[in-house]
Amino acid sequence: MLTYEAHARADPAVAWALMARPDRWSAWAPHLRGAWGLGDPEVREGARGAARLLGAIPVPAHVSAVDPGRSWTWQVGPARLHHRIRPRADGTCVVGVDLAAPLPLETALALSYGPLVDLLVRNLARAAERAG
Repeated sequence: MLTYEAHARADPAVAWALMARPDRWSAWAPHLRGAWGLGDPEVREGARGAARLLGAIPVPAHVSAVDPGRSWTWQVGPARLHHRIRPRADGTCVVGVDLAAPLPLETALALSYGPLVDLLVRNLARAAERAG
């Protein structure tokens, strides 16, 4: 499993709203322009639909788990991405994404998509700080 994290000097609820609401994804992941069928206003466990890549390209996905305010997981092709918020005692939080896939693919993702996920997690932390 690949793990990416960033500290956000923001209220966990603010970070959660950015992470769990498809209509707000573009604030930290500019290549994602929302979703169809994954939940409204927040992602919904069991939902099947598609993320909107670059505003138009549908990327099929299934939301497999949601722990409101804390984490949600989706399956995108053979990859599973677990998005999470860990509140800290000082009122801030750690935002993170864990990415898991079959070993050969996970190795390739670590080299190709991993650097982008790392950047996006840091973007999410900054966006939460600005929104807070």
